[in-house]
Amino acid sequence: MKHFREANPGNTGCIYFFHLVIITIFTIMLFFIPIQTSRAETSTSQINKENIMTLSLISPSFSPNDMIPSQYTCDGQDISPTLSWSGVPDQTKSLVLIVDDPDAPDPAAPKMTWVHWVLYNIPPQANGLPENVAVNELPAGTLQGINDWKRTGYGGPCPPIGIHRYFHKLYALDTVLPDLKHPTKSELEKAMHGHIIMQAELIGRYQRSHRK
Repeated sequence: MKHFREANPGNTGCIYFFHLVIITIFTIMLFFIPIQTSRAETSTSQINKENIMTLSLISPSFSPNDMIPSQYTCDGQDISPTLSWSGVPDQTKSLVLIVDDPDAPDPAAPKMTWVHWVLYNIPPQANGLPENVAVNELPAGTLQGINDWKRTGYGGPCPPIGIHRYFHKLYALDTVLPDLKHPTKSELEKAMHGHIIMQAELIGRYQRSHRK
């Protein structure tokens, strides 16, 4: 006849205590991990919000979403407006400025985005551009792309119909781009991909008087 050893009460107590510890640790982990994840998501959200809000682009020539004075358009002198910016992050290596119109040709039925101005490798120490800025007045190191008139430099609003919006977009990059030899907007955006730290924009509007 086989003899069975009786369970040791001491061993049973140890096993029970061990299981209790494991269950307690597992419960704490389930409670703690979501809190940490939530905190991380909140932190990331706050950083992204700060990035959007920190970099600022303004112009004394017109207020955000206001009408652009005719002197900066094809109906006037067609000169570039004064632009000023602040809040460039410390890790910025260069800035990019793109001005375009997403309402071309007719804001009621837009079919394309018309590019008016392309500048890149603006030094991060720069804090703006003067009115009617000439090539030799651009901040040292700044390079130009071509607009949709197939030329470098600024081309002012000249909408064929309706009120168009003109987006002045400033990008802070974590790198200095190579000389892209007068790139188009799309070529520049491809080179910028993955290097944008922050961006800001200023929107102005314009409608030609004889089209009203």
